[in-house]
Amino acid sequence: MIQFLLNQELRQEDNLDPNLTVLNYLRNTLTKTGTKEGCASGDCGACSVVLAEVVAGSLRYRSVNSCLTFVSALHGKQLITVEDLKHQQNLHSTQQAMADCHGSQCGFCTPGFVMSLFALQKNVEYYDPAQTSEALAGNLCRCTGYRPIYQAAKQTCDDQSGDQFDAQAATTLAKLKAIEPASNTVLTGKQHQAYLPTSSQELADLYCQHPDAHLLAGGTDLALEVTQFHRTLDKIIYLGNISELKEIEESDTMIEIGAAAPLTDCYTVLAKHYPDFGDLLHRFASLQIRNQGTLGGNIANASPIGDSPPLLIALDAQLQLRQGDQTRQVAIEDYFLDYKKTVRQTSEFIEKILVPLPKLATFKAYKVSKRLDDDISAVCTAINIEVSAGKISTARIAFGGMAAIPKRASHCEQALIGQAWTQATLEAACAALAQDFTPLSDFRASKEYRQLVAQNLLRKYFLETTSNPDHLITRVTAHV
Repeated sequence: MIQFLLNQELRQEDNLDPNLTVLNYLRNTLTKTGTKEGCASGDCGACSVVLAEVVAGSLRYRSVNSCLTFVSALHGKQLITVEDLKHQQNLHSTQQAMADCHGSQCGFCTPGFVMSLFALQKNVEYYDPAQTSEALAGNLCRCTGYRPIYQAAKQTCDDQSGDQFDAQAATTLAKLKAIEPASNTVLTGKQHQAYLPTSSQELADLYCQHPDAHLLAGGTDLALEVTQFHRTLDKIIYLGNISELKEIEESDTMIEIGAAAPLTDCYTVLAKHYPDFGDLLHRFASLQIRNQGTLGGNIANASPIGDSPPLLIALDAQLQLRQGDQTRQVAIEDYFLDYKKTVRQTSEFIEKILVPLPKLATFKAYKVSKRLDDDISAVCTAINIEVSAGKISTARIAFGGMAAIPKRASHCEQALIGQAWTQATLEAACAALAQDFTPLSDFRASKEYRQLVAQNLLRKYFLETTSNPDHLITRVTAHV
């Protein structure tokens, strides 16, 4: 049985199919049709809702795509939909702002925009265009009504007078603490099960008992099996209630990131130490996806075009894998074996990602895609080179989109190490890339394009690290 708040109403569900998404639960089970289905893949944002949960004794509000969120993820949280915003026959300030600024045209996307604006208002103290762009990047309006929507965002963020959710915060906190997740929770429906462990030990035991289960963290990739490919997941183990897997800790030498930590949380620490990693996470996907998707999940699904693995490989990151009571560490570059194949054994899962803190090397990352934001890479590369006494002492260069797995460019690295960091050395390294990769052509890019882009990204790194930064701008910013 799962328990959660639907606004202020306590819901207890013990007979729901774990394959049921929050979107379909709202529309088909509760007949709350304000939340719309646009794409069922997390691209359009029409289905956006807000989840509130207790974090460090306070309520944290985050927007998510209900089309990619299974009902098991609601356990112990508050679900807020567009129907919940109106209070005592008065529109919420976010709704009123959309009306005042004429931000709604055909209206289909409006509920999603309203919910994203609601979450934005709860997380800022004043209007900021960059924060607004980030908050709304996952909401698409085909009527091209963005200018009045941005005006509505300004009106919304400038209004910090409070609302019914602020007035009820103490009550909400008490209700959520009374239903906080407990061990041995199972949701069953239509002969399918979702197990909801609350500790790494419980997860390890469950996974050994059910090695055929699907591990569900954010679900931004796994949910597509249900919503796009119409497959059924017989057993799910949901990781979102395991606090250990969501912890992020820093030591003098290492960043330890729990495998189920949302990308939104990973951003803060990674951007502090590696600004390019932070810039890439901004482009990784929409805020709704980053609020759910996890760094561990992006690694575990072993996609050849996952954005984080090349960066982690270039940083010499390690994975802590766990099977039962046994743990081991594996270099992330050794984790990937072949297309969608890894070294993970039966019932073994990623517990932590261990990222070394910066040393003397200069780290940069680049993503090439058809759209700037919320798009899959054609080529993604991370370059980490240290120059000492005029010569290259270490080089770690990794690519995604160039092979069946994220992979280091070993021939390119060898062409660099021990050489002076000059134009001639650069061109030799670019030529060596042809020995490292034989890329494929697909609908994102041709093999010739990928090969040339890979070489040009290495040239770009050379220019950025050897030219006067005051006179060279090679980056396209996310907010223009």
